[in-house]
Amino acid sequence: MTSGAQLAVVTFEPHPLTVLRPKQVPPRLTPPQLKRQLLEAQGVYDLIELAPEPAVLGLTAEQFWHILRDEARPSHLVEGTEFTFGKDRQGTTDRLRQWCVGSGIQLHVPAPVEAPLQDCHVVPVSSTLLRWLLSNGRVRDAAICMGRPYLIIGPVIRGHQRGREIGFPTVNLDCSQQLIPADGVYVARCQIDGREHAAALSIGTLPTFGDSQRQVEAYLLDFDGDLYGHTLQIEMIDWIREQQKFETIDRLIRQIQADVEQTRQRAGIDPSRPIVAA
Repeated sequence: MTSGAQLAVVTFEPHPLTVLRPKQVPPRLTPPQLKRQLLEAQGVYDLIELAPEPAVLGLTAEQFWHILRDEARPSHLVEGTEFTFGKDRQGTTDRLRQWCVGSGIQLHVPAPVEAPLQDCHVVPVSSTLLRWLLSNGRVRDAAICMGRPYLIIGPVIRGHQRGREIGFPTVNLDCSQQLIPADGVYVARCQIDGREHAAALSIGTLPTFGDSQRQVEAYLLDFDGDLYGHTLQIEMIDWIREQQKFETIDRLIRQIQADVEQTRQRAGIDPSRPIVAA
């Protein structure tokens, strides 16, 4: 691409299916604020968010192209092989390529990205695949496909204080804006005040206590403090085990101790090392 060109991303916010077919809206992989943060870190100069309003969704592919060509005036366009646009999805990369000819705009259609999963299968990366992997607890495979760990983000909320009662105080997060991976216990990481902490992350209900409400809670290793009012980002590193009901609280405590030890060993964090901002 042209040296010094400014990078912009055009996207819908929220997903068009929230208007067209609300019952079929896929769960978010990335909340809006995190998406902006990640794009900015990759050098995106401008994020153009289109609202899924009738005036926009009703544009034909050719009308959308004219607006893009005459108002945005890009020098290069990058689209995926399965990209469609315009009313009834009549715009395709082939049509876009035809329209770009003679317009001075260069169209780039990168080949699909493939990734080798832990089971040795090489698969084409897609948002559908990522949702399937996460819904099955395969956060390491999701990280391979994304090039980074899957992040859950949310404000710290008050829970039942069960962890505090048994010596493992946890922070509960409201992650309702995005896809929450399968129920289970995970190795995770979280950065607080410039320092990275390993975290034993539990997703699901609390069957030993008879609680049926699904929760996201993390026990932060080597941390002591009040995080109410904070919003945390937690990197999901690996799967530890399924949720299970224990016959006694003592057995639950012994299992949590084992989970914490696994987390400490597998999170790859030196708690004495501060995080230096890039």
